[in-house]
Amino acid sequence: MNTRSTRRLLATGAIAALALAGTTACAPGQQNADGDVELTWWHNGTGEPLNGFWQSVADEFEAANPGVTVTIEAVQNEELQRTKIPNALRGSNPPDLFQQWGGGELAAQVEAGRVMDISDEVGPELDSIGGSVAGWQVDGKTYGLPFSLGIEGFWYNKALFADAGIEGTPTTLDELDDAIDKLKDADITPVVVGAGDKWPAAHYWYNFALKSCSPDTLKTAAVDLDFSDSCFVDAGDDLEAFLETEPFQEGFLATSAQKGATSSAGLLANGKAGMELMGHWNPGQMMGLTEDGKGLGDDLGWFNFPAIPGSSGDATAALGGGDGFSCSVQAPPECVDLLKYISSVDVQTRFAETGAGLPVTAGAEAGVSDPNMQALLEGRNNATYVQLWLDTSYGPTVGGAMNDAIANMFAGQASSKDIVKAMNDAAATQ
Repeated sequence: MNTRSTRRLLATGAIAALALAGTTACAPGQQNADGDVELTWWHNGTGEPLNGFWQSVADEFEAANPGVTVTIEAVQNEELQRTKIPNALRGSNPPDLFQQWGGGELAAQVEAGRVMDISDEVGPELDSIGGSVAGWQVDGKTYGLPFSLGIEGFWYNKALFADAGIEGTPTTLDELDDAIDKLKDADITPVVVGAGDKWPAAHYWYNFALKSCSPDTLKTAAVDLDFSDSCFVDAGDDLEAFLETEPFQEGFLATSAQKGATSSAGLLANGKAGMELMGHWNPGQMMGLTEDGKGLGDDLGWFNFPAIPGSSGDATAALGGGDGFSCSVQAPPECVDLLKYISSVDVQTRFAETGAGLPVTAGAEAGVSDPNMQALLEGRNNATYVQLWLDTSYGPTVGGAMNDAIANMFAGQASSKDIVKAMNDAAATQ
């Protein structure tokens, strides 16, 4: 941490320490008889570099805030998300600061009154984070802040695009169709998809919905689980029309996404296809699927899912997912202070330098050095709205039904209306 940041935090901590003096004894997570505060912090960074990094952040916060102790517990992701946090929030002694993925899970926690509304305390942070904070908001209020957020789009082979005579990258659906035609004419497989794993296929419908529906419609649907807006049917119609262009490799319904050289990621990495719709993790995944361990190297490029002219969707919107933290409703004010420190430019820049994710705070971009990650970061920062993965946003019941129905469309066994019906039927059971 730089000297200026340290002095600023030390000054803040000194003021806070004076304000805490003379208080009565309280339960853990609040002030004790000496005016000290103990914060509990749960995260999923069980391995390096995150485990050590978060400990250093806690140590810095303690040093800058005398009388505050931060006790960290690192827990394996699935256990933390599926059992430990839900059980703790239902009990009487939840952690003060805990991992938060946003979306439908957060909305349920808010409805149950378990999460602190921090809207009034994080105005500057919201300005710095911008549209990436949407997944951690419910009904216009903020209940957590992300520390990492990646988006997906088309990863493409620059050399094969040049061979096919494609100049630039598609920005509209018509331009994407034109690029696919040019790749076919050059005897190049245009697009690969690991539909055998189901979720990569589902992400096509997600993106068509993102570019068909307005951000307000998507936000409302995530809360109400009402998918009656016609844009959701439009998304299916657009996907059906896209499938009719036959953009994918042979046998795409049985292809895995990331396992081996014949997976969709492996085909792209080994120069066997023009592009793949996939998340921010794809470049790293592709490196392990080539003999030289370099993937496509300098030939790899990225562009956001194209806009659909005439639709209500935001042309710059992006689909993604990430990690953040929330404070439990009974946490002391110092929990919000720690959350704000995690969101600071200094901490976010150093987080980016670990390579463990993409920072969300403006000004932390200097920590991102990989060219592909820089392109992705630019795409995310240019997005006026970032929508969480729809299965995360809508929860497991609706998300599972949605993914199954989309997989059926890929197999030619479902219509656009069947997808929406499956989602509404699943929502009705909750």
